[in-house]
Amino acid sequence: MIVSRLSAAAFFLCLGLAAPAHAAGDVAVEVKNESEPVACAEKDNVTIKAISPEVRRFQIEAAHPAYAAGLVRDNWDADWTNCDMKGDPAFAPPTPPRRVTFWESIDYWLVGYTFPTFWRPADTTFRVGDRVEKGLHLVQLWKLGKDKSYEVLVVYPQDGYWRARPMPPQTLGFNSYGSSFLFGPIEQEGRPVVNIKEIEFDPKTISFKMHYKDGNSGTLTLASVDENRMVLDAVLDKPVGEGKGFVALRSMYVTEFNNDVARIAIREPGAKGWREEPLMPFQGGKATDVWMGRTNYSRHNTSSPDMVFRHFSADPNPPAKPEKK
Repeated sequence: MIVSRLSAAAFFLCLGLAAPAHAAGDVAVEVKNESEPVACAEKDNVTIKAISPEVRRFQIEAAHPAYAAGLVRDNWDADWTNCDMKGDPAFAPPTPPRRVTFWESIDYWLVGYTFPTFWRPADTTFRVGDRVEKGLHLVQLWKLGKDKSYEVLVVYPQDGYWRARPMPPQTLGFNSYGSSFLFGPIEQEGRPVVNIKEIEFDPKTISFKMHYKDGNSGTLTLASVDENRMVLDAVLDKPVGEGKGFVALRSMYVTEFNNDVARIAIREPGAKGWREEPLMPFQGGKATDVWMGRTNYSRHNTSSPDMVFRHFSADPNPPAKPEKK
């Protein structure tokens, strides 16, 4: 296998992008690394948290790793080596396992599932128009591609975990999920979670509005998705508060060759370029953009996307688009 070594700057160039430009009102957030070493590849031991008492709007991007064009085989099978899950809690749902289709159009549809058990009680509700379902463990958003449909975004309503991915490159036909992210007021309850009372999905805007249990609200809108990247617009009704994370990456790292994320790069205020480091020893810092991903092939979820948190702002309204002349 040929090993690919590309920097964060090269990552953006490989996607046909310049490194993200900074808007005048961008906020620098505290980036905190709460990761811990493990030997089990199916345990989320990576936590990269963004903290700010003022951020209300930002973007989340999932993009193919820089080596995607050269990837001829993917590995997505679970690896339970050195894993002991016997002590994990398990709660039965209020209804038997089932599948529900909430809504569908020509291009998109939304499907929910209840599992036999889950690690938390299932009390979060999910609403689409007048239809309300309680106890769903997983909700999937699917999109019609050029030749078939692809699952592009999922949420686990009971603990607030999301997974996002662009549609696969034509050379693969399939791509893996990898890292998860949390959006909203992050609490520590055995592991980092976001406690959601209810999620409302709006088919007109392809957006999810979360009503959190602490009284705050947040909206996640699908801005774009194609065979290169997915971009999500995130808006909070109010900042989450002093010292509390409002977005976090959750992932796994065992070794350089067995991980879902291995590198981090941040753009510090006033810096002319990126600061790039291995993720596990990263000591944190202030940043206006955060990239987390891989530059080497991994045996675990090899095609899973890199993640970017960017454009942090205290203004909940997007900047005005320039008028066309």
